[in-house]
Amino acid sequence: MEERRADELKERPLGELLRELSQETATLVRQEIALARAELAQTGKKAGIGAGMFGGAGAAGLMALGSLTACFILALNAAMPAWLAALIVALVYGAIAAVLALRGRDRIQEATPPAPQTIETVKEDAQWVKNPTRSAGR
Repeated sequence: MEERRADELKERPLGELLRELSQETATLVRQEIALARAELAQTGKKAGIGAGMFGGAGAAGLMALGSLTACFILALNAAMPAWLAALIVALVYGAIAAVLALRGRDRIQEATPPAPQTIETVKEDAQWVKNPTRSAGR
């Protein structure tokens, strides 16, 4: 059977064979794109479920932090008035937040500018555009 198919192909004109090859290639590409689209949709659905679970974990973590805060306040309440215990816990949380904010700001400042060499070459390009007869150092 394969031998008969080869004989049929030999008898057909080259232009017809190339047209058929082009059509089959286009069909193959469309099928591969459809497969990739289906796989991405399935992966996206799984990622969406995972993101929802992270959101739920964040909400549960926030509730746990609230309960822990109440625990700290009640523990300190044994030795002092409740308002003072709550104030102390709030100040401790505020100090933690301030330290994290300052460290985060420092890390961001260390990271900027993100691409110093690129910025320099863009400045050189801008200088060259202003004065194209003279190179800006390249």
